[in-house]
Amino acid sequence: MGILSILLWMPAIGILFLALTPKQNINQIRFIANLFATIAFLISCWLVVIYNIHDSGLQFEQQFVLNPKLGSHFALGVDGLSLPMVALACLLTSIALLASFNISNGTKGYHICILLLEFGMLGVFLSQDWTLFYIFWEVTLAPLFLLIGRWGGVRRHVASLNFVLYTMGGSIFMLISLLAISQYMPPHGGTLMSSMSVAAQSMPKNEQVWVLIGFLIGFGVKMPIFPIHGWLPLAHVEAPSPVSILLSGILLKMGAYGLIRAVVMLPEAAQVLQPVLVFLALFGMVYGGLLAWRQIDLKAMVAYSSVSHMGVVLLDIATLNLTGFIGAVLQMTAHGLIAGAMFLLVGLLYERTHTRNILDYSSLVEVMPRFALFMTITLFAAMGLPGTVGFFAELHAFLGGFQQWGFLMIFLGLSIVISSAYAMRTIGMLFTGPVKPQMREIEDLRTPELLAAGILVASIVFFGLWPSLLIDLSTATITQMSDIISQRIQ
Repeated sequence: MGILSILLWMPAIGILFLALTPKQNINQIRFIANLFATIAFLISCWLVVIYNIHDSGLQFEQQFVLNPKLGSHFALGVDGLSLPMVALACLLTSIALLASFNISNGTKGYHICILLLEFGMLGVFLSQDWTLFYIFWEVTLAPLFLLIGRWGGVRRHVASLNFVLYTMGGSIFMLISLLAISQYMPPHGGTLMSSMSVAAQSMPKNEQVWVLIGFLIGFGVKMPIFPIHGWLPLAHVEAPSPVSILLSGILLKMGAYGLIRAVVMLPEAAQVLQPVLVFLALFGMVYGGLLAWRQIDLKAMVAYSSVSHMGVVLLDIATLNLTGFIGAVLQMTAHGLIAGAMFLLVGLLYERTHTRNILDYSSLVEVMPRFALFMTITLFAAMGLPGTVGFFAELHAFLGGFQQWGFLMIFLGLSIVISSAYAMRTIGMLFTGPVKPQMREIEDLRTPELLAAGILVASIVFFGLWPSLLIDLSTATITQMSDIISQRIQ
């Protein structure tokens, strides 16, 4: 069994152990879930270490036929686009489980759902066959529906139903696009991503455009792209905070990852739709930032900021150039770390105060100095301050966008100014002014919480100071993708 299979099936083995554990043994359940998530994270770290950054192709490949008639394969592999997402998924799953020690109701089912969600997420990023990709894409729906609907807030049932209906609706468009490409496959051509990329080249240009629109809707729901983002704010607000970490940190990246694969497969269609993509990106960035600015609910603020930051990823993809694509991978990684840290810290604050209203807080720096330090660094990263990972991600978006559209990038600058405005407002409201009487006795971060927040914030600063480690991981693969696009659209 290859290393990718071991990594993929590690959460599934954890689920098997949890299923055999009596539900009364809560500490044992937590230990098993954390153990298998940690093992998966360590395997992903080892993958990063042994990955050859100079090889642009797939590495650690393994493949065998699943269905000879359909031509589907159990095909796994990683490249410079998928490996950062694999490592991020494993890291944030471990962080989410560390933040789940307050879950006391239905503990066994909760931890099974978290590991099942990790299994689905890893499957999406490791799959090199579109049929397998689609199966894992759908696998993520059930655990998220249960996690939001069972352990969420007051409006959890509406939020979980909205999430599933939106995502399943998008999946239908993705499936139709895949079926359209399959019509151009040779007999017994299979559904491998490499084979379908070749088949897509033989499609008439107008059909390619319609197929890419289907992919844009299917993946855009998950990213989320305006105006198909309606499920996101409510799902984020109502989901348990550990689930919000995974939802914002990884689930949104699945959409961006799939869209990049689709754009590389259909570059001529992407060039035709380029004006639409850049409009949706710039509008979404400003729109998401403005809505985040006017929120007084901290979770809603982070949710709408995700719409703005994922708009930057869409802008990077729309550039269709090397700088933009590298920026997309950087922004996906940066947003995963920043949004994960922000939802973690907001969730820990809510557990202590039972309010997310920013107007209820003041001068927390006096009673929660460790929390104040981590939250301030995370908010600085969200506004793209130099020295944090968010800066280099947005810099690549600026450079890639300016190469393509020039002074249109003033809208990206406007969205960053808006981000700075709500970040500075949040810092001011949380950490300045007199201490309110009800906030005097709040406990600062405990050891497990300190560990979880410390890992994320340290990663934000570390990759902000040494971004070349992230860039080098992806450059060879992204350069190859950029060359393919350049050759096809000339």
